[in-house]
Amino acid sequence: MTMTLFTPTQFGRIKLQNRIVMAPMTRNRATPEGLATPMMAEHYGQRGDAGLIVAEGTWPEVTGQAYNRQPGIETAEQMRAWQRVTDAVHARGGSIVLQLMHSGRIGSHRIKPAGTRTVSASALKAQGQIWTDSAGMQDFDTPVALSTEEVKAAISTHAQAAQRAIDAGFDGVELHGTSGYLSMQFLSSSTNRRSDEYGGNAAHRARFAVECLCEMSARIGSDRVGLRLNPGNTYNDTSDEDSASTHAELMRQAAGIGIAYLHVMRAPVVEIDAFALARENFGQNLILNDGFDAASAETALAAGEGRAVSFARHFIGNPDLVRRMREGLPLSTFDRKTLYTDGERGYTDYESADGLVLA
Repeated sequence: MTMTLFTPTQFGRIKLQNRIVMAPMTRNRATPEGLATPMMAEHYGQRGDAGLIVAEGTWPEVTGQAYNRQPGIETAEQMRAWQRVTDAVHARGGSIVLQLMHSGRIGSHRIKPAGTRTVSASALKAQGQIWTDSAGMQDFDTPVALSTEEVKAAISTHAQAAQRAIDAGFDGVELHGTSGYLSMQFLSSSTNRRSDEYGGNAAHRARFAVECLCEMSARIGSDRVGLRLNPGNTYNDTSDEDSASTHAELMRQAAGIGIAYLHVMRAPVVEIDAFALARENFGQNLILNDGFDAASAETALAAGEGRAVSFARHFIGNPDLVRRMREGLPLSTFDRKTLYTDGERGYTDYESADGLVLA
């Protein structure tokens, strides 16, 4: 009997050769200028038999850079560098979308080019620190609140980045709407104290993400746009007075735009069933994430909880994860010490089940 996990499916215009999705993972292997490297092309190409790869969070403009050695998609040079990655994945029959991630207040001036602002929905500093190559751990910057006109400009920047992603060969884009980055800073009641049309009730706080989705859809087609959410998430010092209802509002509006899929993470609190919330307010075009193995993923798909399942940690040490799951082979572990370093070790040197490093 054919398992659902290994059958093809499609989200909008994005075709998947199976329902195993590689979730986006920050790995800090780009150049200091935000260029994707040949090493990144090898890494993603090794994993190209996934049904879909969601490439790591990538800044649409340099104000949105969060981390050292994080890739961008703001310039023509960055676009051309990503072409090597998309070519490598397509050569394996896979599909790949780019996650657009504006970090907002999460970051440091020591990471961005000199004179680059740190911005957010409101001028509220996040509690916590971030690693900088130049000075070690540093407190997050105090952000500048974007004016209404600057918010609209940032939304347009997302649409421009979406177009560059398509020009670089990506099959679509995914808006990062969680983990305390800019879209979530607008969405959450703890980080949005605005009095214009982008602040106030949940519908207004969702407006930034909704307008990003609308403008990206107008530029590249809604059938090539996805959204990632995690109701109940408080990462990077964000919280909401009613996370479930706030996320439900955004889900309903996103569904109305007709985007290709919603990539929803299991809620970190037992009070919220994120998958049920997504089905009720968005529909069935869901990619489920967090804590799955092959057996539990198959069970969820067979029960109609979603259309595909994404995996993060399992893909790090197992470039041939799809084969291992299909054949019931044991999974390798990974080295946590090399997750965010700048070399090939712990990135492109993991062996396949045959004991070979995939070319």
